[in-house]
Amino acid sequence: MDHRDEREPEQVPVGPPDGTTAAGDARGRRRAAAAKASGTDAAATAADESDHDTRFFGQPWALAHIFGVEMWERFSFYGMQVVMTYYLYFSVSEGGLGLPQSTALGIIGAYGGTVYLCTILGAWLADRLLGSERVLFFSAIVIMAGHVALAVIPGFGGVGVGLILVALGSGGLKANATSVVGTLYSAKDPRRDAGFSLFYLGINLGAFFGPIITGAVRDVAGFHWAFLVAAIGMGLGLLQYSFGRKSLPPQSRVVPNPLPRQRFPLIIGLAIAALAVVAVLVVTGVITADNLSVTVALVTVAAAIAYFAVILTSRLITGDERSRVFGFIPLFITSTAFWSLYQQQFTVVPVYSESKLDRTIFGWTMPPEWVQSINPVFIIVLSGVFAAIWTKLGDRQPSTPVKFGVGTILMGCAFLLFLPFAGGGPNSTPLLAMVGILLVFTVAELLVSPIGLSVTTKLAPERFHTQMVALFFLSVALGTSVSGIVAGLYNPDNEVPYFAVLGGLAILVGAGLLFATRPVLGLMGGVR
Repeated sequence: MDHRDEREPEQVPVGPPDGTTAAGDARGRRRAAAAKASGTDAAATAADESDHDTRFFGQPWALAHIFGVEMWERFSFYGMQVVMTYYLYFSVSEGGLGLPQSTALGIIGAYGGTVYLCTILGAWLADRLLGSERVLFFSAIVIMAGHVALAVIPGFGGVGVGLILVALGSGGLKANATSVVGTLYSAKDPRRDAGFSLFYLGINLGAFFGPIITGAVRDVAGFHWAFLVAAIGMGLGLLQYSFGRKSLPPQSRVVPNPLPRQRFPLIIGLAIAALAVVAVLVVTGVITADNLSVTVALVTVAAAIAYFAVILTSRLITGDERSRVFGFIPLFITSTAFWSLYQQQFTVVPVYSESKLDRTIFGWTMPPEWVQSINPVFIIVLSGVFAAIWTKLGDRQPSTPVKFGVGTILMGCAFLLFLPFAGGGPNSTPLLAMVGILLVFTVAELLVSPIGLSVTTKLAPERFHTQMVALFFLSVALGTSVSGIVAGLYNPDNEVPYFAVLGGLAILVGAGLLFATRPVLGLMGGVR
């Protein structure tokens, strides 16, 4: 679910788009180099000590603190997300805000897309201003503030403040948590992969328990109590991390490419101008709740085009590197198509679970939020299976375009699996059928999500590693916002066209990439 299986992408400074800097940047780099040189011995000593620290299931004790804050962050994030979907479109008499269902799903899609857009901001803040550890800490505070706002501020005011804060914080935390975990291990530490696997387990535990607990609370006590539970969960993670963050190695706080102080006014001015433009567009009615997903999608498309243009026109990359970036474009398009369907786990699937799914078990009706906990179980079980398969196959495993193509085709097939139950009334779809559909979701995810992060770092030009990782996240952001747009077309009374068309389009996109595998591999220049 949503990159819970991701591994640590290589963290490289986010510099100016063309890789060049002014004299101030050169001085900043010299200061950073001097700071790194002076701290080399301390960092090496910390790494050696960490190599002998086995207090957390054979891993460094500091991992427990990152494990905890990430687990509780995922608990609060996924616990809140589906509850928020219902809060937006349930009637006022049911405790909701009574928005049209299409508007509610569009807001959720826009919110999800904004989270991934904010990963770029989080990476920039870490690389230029604060370092990964500090961004992680401040992001956790922002997330908790967002959940508190949702719990205590009534109506649309709470939704606006809460979702903005959670999106900003989650983007910052997602961009930096894996980087901080990486600083716990020396390059030769054999426990590194196991440490990331344990970290990944924490992510999935949070994603599993979040919807179950908040869903049960919402069912018994109402929406705002469920939001409060999410806030408490994030508070527990933040409290643990606050006490343990001092034990993290000093390199987790290093700012790789410090922003020169003389450029602070420019950056602050640009930030204020951007906020002013957004405020004016909202006040004048250009940006509304109804077109929020479209707005986020357009911003994401513009950012992606700019990123591609900057990298492809740079004089600092070789011809082979430029070819590989071109080879990434079909993968970007396919990834966007995949996520536009997959992220409907948080838009259409909650609506379907609440209105069509038979959730009665031995006379007891399961809260619809609990459906969101099915996918994390499959992820925990199957990720190890897939890792073993790829390891066993070695050089004989399918290439990345094949994995992307098959994953997107499977995602389309998952939508087609809704068709036998289309048009049914309440409680018409067996719970076991939904479990099977979400199993296909999971298999498709494991063919795209971890593979996408891996191939992105392989295809990235030497000067643009972080920008290429940002491009992959932009494909997720675009797909997520598109999921909100198309979810607005979902009609529980006329489901066949919706599931058939979207499922068919995904299959066509995946098949197109399969047919284009050979030329795409040619552009990828030896990367599989």
